[in-house]
Amino acid sequence: MPTINWLCEHDARVLCASHLGRPKGQRRPEMSLAPVARRLSALVDRDVPLATDCIGPAVGDLVAELQPGQIGALENLRFHAGETAGDLDFAAELARPVDVFVNDAFGAAHRAHASVVGVPQVLGGGAAGFLMDKELNALGRLLESPERPYAAILGGAKVSDKISLIEKLLERVDLLLIGGAMAYTFLAARGVSVGSSRVEQDQLALANELTRRAGERGVDVLLPIDHVTAEAVDGKQVSALARTDGASIAGGLLGVDIGEQTLAGWKARLGSGLRTVLWNGPVGLFEAAGCDRGTRELAAHLAGLGAAFRVVGGGDTAAAAARFGLEGSFNHVSTGGGAALEFLSGIELPGVAALEQVRQ
Repeated sequence: MPTINWLCEHDARVLCASHLGRPKGQRRPEMSLAPVARRLSALVDRDVPLATDCIGPAVGDLVAELQPGQIGALENLRFHAGETAGDLDFAAELARPVDVFVNDAFGAAHRAHASVVGVPQVLGGGAAGFLMDKELNALGRLLESPERPYAAILGGAKVSDKISLIEKLLERVDLLLIGGAMAYTFLAARGVSVGSSRVEQDQLALANELTRRAGERGVDVLLPIDHVTAEAVDGKQVSALARTDGASIAGGLLGVDIGEQTLAGWKARLGSGLRTVLWNGPVGLFEAAGCDRGTRELAAHLAGLGAAFRVVGGGDTAAAAARFGLEGSFNHVSTGGGAALEFLSGIELPGVAALEQVRQ
């Protein structure tokens, strides 16, 4: 909104382009951006017309009617297969009616899609919006000059999704805490019984290797020392919740949250002396009743570390912070899940690199 408002205040005619869902190149009415245009109209307190397509005559007609300071919206970019394919001809059609490209969608910056990389290629580069700029500055601080001591909390489902991030973090952090489902792979690699909890068998050797590297670098790695368990998990429904006395989980049970001892120990290690904290991934099934305490209390504890620069790494972590009403208590809450993950792993985002392209 700050970017859209600034452009309108400076008499730009603004075309908003975005996507919704995965229609896979098909026109799906339930994935129309009509509700988005209506919501935008309410936010700016004036009508935001929606073109019936994102290219072609419908867009030309919309642009012809827009006056300086007015906003129009384009229909779902992904109704065209050329969007996700990164098709340059489709990008050229998108770029046809515009003079300047502004990318404020950090959450899509890791996708080499036509609207993300093709349009700036056609137009000879582009500008980062205020949100994009904020993301790059905040996350860039973690990569380039994090103040120490620096702690990172990683959760989520898979070790394999975060290998590059863990490797990059081991170069920078002093303390690494691992929770969520990925913790069970690390525990299993150490020979700890984790019952029926999810374990990536093909990542066990890597988990031990990462732990070894952490030791060589003097990075403390903390894993859960007790758990909340369930007999079964069906979506957000769990049955027969119980607590373990130690790190082991009995056969037939699944870990669904960190336990009280783990939470107390982690809070003690995440003390007021920290100067940088990254939190990426919930440490339990926070959406399910009885499984949210670890993530909730950890979030509240981090929110109180006012002397530290605290970053929430997007995706489910941002959703958790919002669920507990704490999104305003951190220095930065990223809007990009996959984009934040790749950026913090040291991978150049194609959507960012494209802003410096030269006209082809």
